[in-house]
Amino acid sequence: MSKLVLKNCLVRKSAFFACFVFCIFMTTPLLAEPEKDISTKERCPVCGMFVTKFPDWITQVRLTNGTIKYFDGVKDLLAFTLNPASFGMPGQTAQEIWVKDYYTLAWIDGRTARYVVGSDVYGPMGHEFIPFTSAAAAENFRKDHKGTKVLRFEEITETLVQSMRHGQKMR
Repeated sequence: MSKLVLKNCLVRKSAFFACFVFCIFMTTPLLAEPEKDISTKERCPVCGMFVTKFPDWITQVRLTNGTIKYFDGVKDLLAFTLNPASFGMPGQTAQEIWVKDYYTLAWIDGRTARYVVGSDVYGPMGHEFIPFTSAAAAENFRKDHKGTKVLRFEEITETLVQSMRHGQKMR
């Protein structure tokens, strides 16, 4: 009888562990990575610009429903991410945020990037948040390009984004 009890206990523990692992895999993207094949027909949902005209500035967000939206710069991505309902996506939130490191042009997680604001470098729509993989690279860029500050993603506010969008026009 004790072997049967031990076997049942082991089966329950194995089933619990399998359910736990399954739940972790279902809630976490296994190989989250940005979409690399972007159609030339893709337009920024914030300003309407064709995003592939400026490939070094393209950013993207994958929403909770799996939809991917592309942008012509970090500034428009942030405007969208902070208020998706204003751009026709009510009830959606960003599951993944992808930006390109300014120097390497490698895709990086937008939530872990550092952003320089107030620099003398402009994106396709004027003033821009310039993304970097590391705080050190961002700080060096800030010094070299007269930036006003380096920010983490969570420090960026809708007020700051809107102030940088004020008066923007497509080039």
